Amino acid sequence: MSSLRPVLRKLRGMPASDGAGVKLVRVIGTPQLPDLNPFLMLDEFGTDRPEDYLAGFPSHPHRGFETVTYMLDGRMRHKDNHGNEGVLVPGSVQWMTAGRGIVHSEMPEQEQGRMRGFQLWVNLPASEKMTAPRYQEYGPDHFPETEVSPGVRVKVIAGRVGAHQGAIAQPATDPLYLDIGLQAGARFEQPVPEGHSAFAYVFEGAARFGEGDAATNGAKGELLVFGPGERIAVQGGQDGTRLILVAGRPLNEPVARYGPFVMNTQAEIRQAFEDFQAGRF
Repeated sequence: MSSLRPVLRKLRGMPASDGAGVKLVRVIGTPQLPDLNPFLMLDEFGTDRPEDYLAGFPSHPHRGFETVTYMLDGRMRHKDNHGNEGVLVPGSVQWMTAGRGIVHSEMPEQEQGRMRGFQLWVNLPASEKMTAPRYQEYGPDHFPETEVSPGVRVKVIAGRVGAHQGAIAQPATDPLYLDIGLQAGARFEQPVPEGHSAFAYVFEGAARFGEGDAATNGAKGELLVFGPGERIAVQGGQDGTRLILVAGRPLNEPVARYGPFVMNTQAEIRQAFEDFQAGRF
């Protein structure tokens, strides 16, 4: 029988602000968890106070990695300097490969109501850091919620759950990205490639990971980092649970990072600044 992945660490995010002052919780990319190769950052944003989000994320550059935006509530308009523009609505996903360089903005398209979602940063291998920018962007109809067993509903964003394949593909890191809803006591198991880094983040209710005496509880707002093994097991708490489960192949390459640029060497970071200032993105 395949081995169950244990929980190695459990931690909470830190309040932060980004863009022009958007309030959020940074879960990966903090002093306690600087990264989880290949994942560089995870932000959760969730508020019904317009003053927390209205300033948005005005034009800013990226090079050398991918940004993954998953909207749960609210509408966000994005534009870039390559002529791309669109609106992310509830349930939609934008997987943007910045590659050699892009300048974009992400601005709320509403002035009232709830704005909630996640942004994940995923590193790119050296061989792909200078590729042309591209988008994998899909509306909510591409991510149907599937009842995979009684009391267990899953949206497959990337990877596979049984016969259900996610719309997003990235061979470099072979990601798994699931939005999982569990009724009280419902149990779900998911195979995860043995070498992949993996984490879960509980954003509604509470859950129990693993089985028997070795199980670990995870409360709302907690990130759980899994150790080695071939599958992850989770059980819904008494009030039901919602969480994201994310995994990806580590790149095991040097990381040079400064703000919105993630390369392999400091010389490449300096080149990124030069290229951006010279208008070459």
